[in-house]
Amino acid sequence: MSNKPSRQSSHSAKVRAASGSGRSNTLWIWIGLGVLVVAIALVAGFVGRSSDSGSNSGGSASASGGTVVPNGSLEYGSLDVTGTKLPDSPDPGATDTAIGQAIPTIAGQTFDESKITISPEGGKPQVILVVAHWCPHCQAEVPRIQDWLDTNGMPDDVKLTAIATANTDQRTNFPAGPWLRKEKWTVPTLLDDKNSDAGAALGVTGFPGFIVVGADGKVVYRTSGEITMAQWEQLLQAARTGTAPTGS
Repeated sequence: MSNKPSRQSSHSAKVRAASGSGRSNTLWIWIGLGVLVVAIALVAGFVGRSSDSGSNSGGSASASGGTVVPNGSLEYGSLDVTGTKLPDSPDPGATDTAIGQAIPTIAGQTFDESKITISPEGGKPQVILVVAHWCPHCQAEVPRIQDWLDTNGMPDDVKLTAIATANTDQRTNFPAGPWLRKEKWTVPTLLDDKNSDAGAALGVTGFPGFIVVGADGKVVYRTSGEITMAQWEQLLQAARTGTAPTGS
């Protein structure tokens, strides 16, 4: 009997071999597709994180422990002022008649229309910072104070609040929100109205303005213009003690 394989058995062997090869090729195709899907997902996640890290959307955490000023489309806020307006800040060296007077209550909005209030109530010392988007001294002071906050953290015994005032589309750097988010500003900020009523209620006549308020809600000290971080620390201490900085 011949040992030569029949044409039929030879053909069957080729079919089985081809079938096995096909299954193998299909398996590698699926493996390749799986690797590709995973790679695309990783790239998309990286791009998303990169986009988030460079975003000015606000609300992100900061090294200070605070929250970056929230995003929003407001150019001017809506607010309500109750209580007695502080007299305008005097010229340097003159007596400040606002010392010992309770600050008015200013109920307003931040940039995303969330409610924010500055009030003499609460029993906690305060420092109120008043800035204008077009003011070069404010543009220098804001990042300086934020660097201090990032290094030292937000004070837990002194309430910090800012007011973005003197807002106008006729001057540079308008509106104030994008500027403060770019600086990763973490001080809760009230957006003044078109008439700058919040700044006027505190008697602010120069920028940046600083109003130091004791735990009793009364003015301890006011000043304006750029300050050093040593002076900033003195303002915080003045709020805590209820006593104006030495030499002021």
